[in-house]
Amino acid sequence: MLGLGLIGGSLLRAATAAGRTAWGYNRSSEAVDAARAEGFDAGTDLAAALARAAATDALIVVAVPMPAVEAILGAVAEHAAGCPLTDVVSVKAPVLAAVRRHELGARYVGGHPMAGTAESGWSASFAELFENAVWVVGAEDDSDPQVWAAVAGLALECGAVVVPAEAGEHDDAAARISHLPHLLAEALAIAGATGGDLALSLAAGSFRDGTRVAGTAPELVRAMCEANADALLAALDETLEVLNAARLQLAEQRSTVDLVSVGYTARRRYEGTGRTEITGIAPGAPGWVQQLREAGRAGGVLRSL
Repeated sequence: MLGLGLIGGSLLRAATAAGRTAWGYNRSSEAVDAARAEGFDAGTDLAAALARAAATDALIVVAVPMPAVEAILGAVAEHAAGCPLTDVVSVKAPVLAAVRRHELGARYVGGHPMAGTAESGWSASFAELFENAVWVVGAEDDSDPQVWAAVAGLALECGAVVVPAEAGEHDDAAARISHLPHLLAEALAIAGATGGDLALSLAAGSFRDGTRVAGTAPELVRAMCEANADALLAALDETLEVLNAARLQLAEQRSTVDLVSVGYTARRRYEGTGRTEITGIAPGAPGWVQQLREAGRAGGVLRSL
């Protein structure tokens, strides 16, 4: 695990609890000291961690924010270029492009566990973070089936279900259901604070729930949103059109019927969305990547290999 923040730290905990031999690297000695104090194998020497991975052909997991990915991949290319490689970064196309620039694509399969809290750092990590969570596993045309199975296997052992998706499709979807909600939460938090102490003293469940992710460290929010700027801009533009139409209707008709009715229906659709199980597709079989992508698009999840 290269990075021991909320996701990387939780992954080190979960992989260890699943019986795997796992070790972690973190630039900050504070996180490493805390991990060691709890009995985990961690250090601040990146080259040593990667040399150990190279010697054992270990699966390397990049678990740093997007701005740090290039430097980490440079070290992987230097010290452990032949190892299977994945990541848990919240955007996939930029990571895939960086992996290919460092000529690490042959044994890379991207990943993104759709799990988290508003807290960050090793102290916020816990082994149960991934239980029943969706874990996207990249399904590119050139995905190595053995590495794909290894990444999916890690996700399953950590308690998640696997959704196969191509990098660009993942980023488009994540912009709508992850990155845009962060921006809307920030805007709602600002609106409440602008109302002064009275407004904040009256705030209850809807404000609390709507602003929860605004409590995430700003540098982490910026890293995920800015790395997915194109897809996020498209989703933001659509949302602004919806809000502008709602404002116009409220101003001219004193009504919010269109926004509220369509929004209610959309929410109920989300609540009613079921997950079909993906079965019968073996990594490496003819057409396996395309079949997995189609199953993922249709809402399918993989629960076992």
